[in-house]
Amino acid sequence: MPLAERLTHVQWAIADRPPQCLLAASKGVAAKTLRRAYALGLRHFGENYLQEALDKQMALSDLDGIVWHFIGRIQRNKTAALARNFDWVESVDRPLIAERLNTARAGMAAPLNVLIEVAVSAEDSKGGCAPEEVPELAIAISRLSHLRLRGLMALVHPQAEQADADFRRMAELFFALQQTPVHADLDTLSMGTSADYLQALQHSATEIRLGTILFGARTQESL
Repeated sequence: MPLAERLTHVQWAIADRPPQCLLAASKGVAAKTLRRAYALGLRHFGENYLQEALDKQMALSDLDGIVWHFIGRIQRNKTAALARNFDWVESVDRPLIAERLNTARAGMAAPLNVLIEVAVSAEDSKGGCAPEEVPELAIAISRLSHLRLRGLMALVHPQAEQADADFRRMAELFFALQQTPVHADLDTLSMGTSADYLQALQHSATEIRLGTILFGARTQESL
C-alpha cells in the first residue's frame, strides 16, 4: 500500500481523537521515503540510531520545519551529538544523561526538548527509569537551564490487558506531575505505536510514534 494511503488510513482512524503530534518512527526508512512523507504533511520524525539519523538530516537539510526526535537508547558518549543535532530527545532515563545533554546544548539558540522514558512494563528489553523515580528525575531536569522537560514517554507491554494497565499508569504519572507547580507546563505524553496507538489515545496520549503502519516492514534499501 502506498505511503499516502497508509497515512490517510491513520488520519481517518484518529480523526475523533487526534494527537498533538504524529511522530513518524523512521528507523530503517530511506531519506527519499521521508521526503515523500514530508510532502504529505508529516513534520516530526523519530530516529533510533545516531549515525543513520545524521545521514538523513544531511540529505533532507533543505526541508523547512522538519523536526527531529531521538527515541532510541542513549549512550553516554553520544550525548553531545544528540544535544546538538536533535530538537527532542525522548529517552532520558537518569540524571547523568540529562546533565551531559544540558552541557552539550549550551550556546544553542533554544533549549533541548526532553521526555523522561519510563520503564512502565518492567520488561528487561525496554529502557527507562522506574515509575517511582520519575518525580526525582523530573526535578533534576527542571534545574538544567539548557533542557526543557516536556513530559513522559514509554513503550508498554505487548499483551493488551497489561498494556491497558501500563497506559493507565503512565497517564497517572503524567497528570500527577502536571499538578505540581514546577511541572504545570508539561504537555507531552508519548506512548502508542503502530500496534496500540488507538488504545494509547484513549488513555490521553498526546504523541503517538508510528512506524510500520506508515512505512510497512523495514527494507534494506539505501538510507
